Order: sequence, then C-alpha cells, then structure tokens
Amino acid sequence: MATHIPPLNALRTFEAAARFESFNKAAEALHVTPSAVSHQIKTLEDQLGAQLFRRTTRKVELTEPGRSYVAPVREALEQLRAATERVQRRAGKALLTITAAPSFAGGWLMPRLNAFQLAHPEVEVRLTASMDVVDLHRSDVDLAIRHTARIDEPDLVTHWLMQEELVPVASPELVRDTPLRTPADLAGVQLIHSVPRIGRWRSWLKAMGAGEIDPEAGPKFDHDAMAVQAAQNGMGVAIVNRALVEKELAAGSLVAPFPQDLVSDLAFWLVYPKGRGDEPAIAAFRAWLLAQVAKPEAAEGG
Repeated sequence: MATHIPPLNALRTFEAAARFESFNKAAEALHVTPSAVSHQIKTLEDQLGAQLFRRTTRKVELTEPGRSYVAPVREALEQLRAATERVQRRAGKALLTITAAPSFAGGWLMPRLNAFQLAHPEVEVRLTASMDVVDLHRSDVDLAIRHTARIDEPDLVTHWLMQEELVPVASPELVRDTPLRTPADLAGVQLIHSVPRIGRWRSWLKAMGAGEIDPEAGPKFDHDAMAVQAAQNGMGVAIVNRALVEKELAAGSLVAPFPQDLVSDLAFWLVYPKGRGDEPAIAAFRAWLLAQVAKPEAAEGG
C-alpha cells in the first residue's frame, strides 16, 4: 500500500511548533491563528496515527514519535528551500554563496574580493568563513574553498588553488628587540598558535632541527587572523601560510625572520558539485579565482 505524504503546510506547521514548543509562537511565526496551528497538528497526527505532542497549560512537548519525526521533516524542508533558491537563481537571480576556511577567507580572499565584484556587478556574493565541511548537494552553498590534503568525493569538481607554505612571522619591533638569527632563538620568545592547526609549530621546528623547543607553549587563538593580529601587536611569533600574509609582509607590518618556509601536505581547493560548473556565477568566480592564484603578487584590486 502506498504511503501518502502529509501536506507541506502541515509539515511546516509541525516543524514550527516543535521549534518553539508552543502553538501560539508557531502561529505568530507562520502568520496564522493558534487554532489553525492546532487543527493542522491534529490533522497530521490523525494521518500518521501517532500523537506528536503532549499538550500542557504552558507549552507543548514532543512525544517520542514526534522527536523521531521532526529531524527528517526539518531536513526535508531545508532541502526544498535550498532547491527553490537554486532554481530562482538560475532564473536570473545571480546569488553566489561561498564558504571558505577562515584563514583563506580573511587573509587571502577578502583583500581581492572587491575586484571580482567590480568585474561582475551582476553577481551578489555571500561569503561565510567556516571550518565546517558543508554538504554542497544539500545546502544553499554553491561552492567551497577547503583546506585539506586531498578531496576524495567523486560527485564534486575540484580545483587545486595553492599549497600551504608555513612561515614564522613577527612584528618588526619584536625582531629588532629580540634578534632571531636561527630557529633555536625561538626559545626566547612566545610561540603564537592557531588552534585549528595547532601542529604547525611542531612540524616546522622539527624540520628546522629545533625540536627541543616546546611546540605547544604560548597563546592560542581560534583562527589565523587572530594569530596574525597578535604577532603584529608584538605578542610573539606566529606561524601561518605565507600566501595569507603577503600584504602584511609587503607593507612591513610583519617580517619573516627566517628564510626557511615549510611546504606542508595541506592545500586549498575550490570545490563545487558536478553538473553546476556551467552556471554563470560559478563559472565567473572560478575563472577569476584561478587567474588570481596564478598571480599571487596581486594583493588588492586584482
């Protein structure tokens, strides 16, 4: 016997009531009356043959069947919303949603992004800086810039952008006051860390023959931008990807006291779902980005 899927409006009402734990608040969010919400929920419960909520005087609470039902309903509604937005964009609304590793978004992409907007005013960019690996098939994100060694997802198109080259950086004042002639001299200063890549100092010190220095001592920050700011303020020496501090090194607000960089096994990759590469906004951004990484000396204005 075929299973009849409940009406979309009833599912939307159920999800809102579960989210607010209140029929009244769900009614406000959906711009309907509380009695309409109550009726939709009762109809849905009758169709499912299961009670979804326990009604109390102050609020409603999900039952066990309700708790097991709400997650897939919420996910299905989100997929519908994302798919609808993609169809609308293809109809002429050129919205491009990008997620990127925070270090890449803040240290490399942002100084250049205005050049893309000037070249493509028809594209509205929405950029999110996050380490989360977004499912590009089930979200409203169009493409991602990931920081990883490799990507083994056959349903994605991948473009290598740049390899990570680790370089210690510090303020010119710190280097002037505390000479750093060899890696061993780092024993006399604070090492600054970016927590998501806490192993960078260990790898660099070991490669440079300074493994006796504690690779995890020193202040720690949530992402590279904060670590770079701490180094600029003279707090110590940070270790970051050279490409992400080109502007600061060129301007002299940071200096690289040692000539040795360390090429790590990590890289930055542009990824997007197969079958979407010909969409105008994605194609335009891909072409622009690949041209930019081919000329790393361009820091502003592109």
